[in-house]
Amino acid sequence: MITIRPSRDSDLSAVTAIYAHHVRTGTGTFETTAPTEAEMSLRRRDVLDKGLPYLVAEHNGTVLGFAYCQWFKPRPAYRFSAEDSIYLHPDAAGKGLGRRLLAELARQAQAAGIRKLIAVIGDSANAASIGVHRAEGFTPAGLFKSCGWKFGKWLDIVLMEKTIGDGDATSPEGTN
Repeated sequence: MITIRPSRDSDLSAVTAIYAHHVRTGTGTFETTAPTEAEMSLRRRDVLDKGLPYLVAEHNGTVLGFAYCQWFKPRPAYRFSAEDSIYLHPDAAGKGLGRRLLAELARQAQAAGIRKLIAVIGDSANAASIGVHRAEGFTPAGLFKSCGWKFGKWLDIVLMEKTIGDGDATSPEGTN
């Protein structure tokens, strides 16, 4: 049985390996050098320090994927809008795990006060990521043509969005 749960420090080796695979072989991330486990730990700590979710999916003690959200931009006014990230072990792709991770991430992001989830999808040919976001209620928000260069070719970025919770219908109480 697959369990989706908050990440732990002990997950970092698996999370780092999964992400490194995507950096080395895919266009879903525009990073070209895989970060170290220490760097991934710092990134995770930054997410958690903001009170945002950082999840893993595991089966029989093996991490099959991870998902987190981070403020869309670093300035405090963006603290109610978050960019989601989902990465799966290659053997776990195409089995509905990305959708489960994204759905749980949205639930936990809403509980953390996020009102808008934003997908910044590397490569307009990334049908899997576009499809999982569409299946979870994200709608197209834009396309940046040829703004990334990786593996000897220009890549687009697809923007998608999903309003969660009250969205912009109410003011976040006690905030400026």
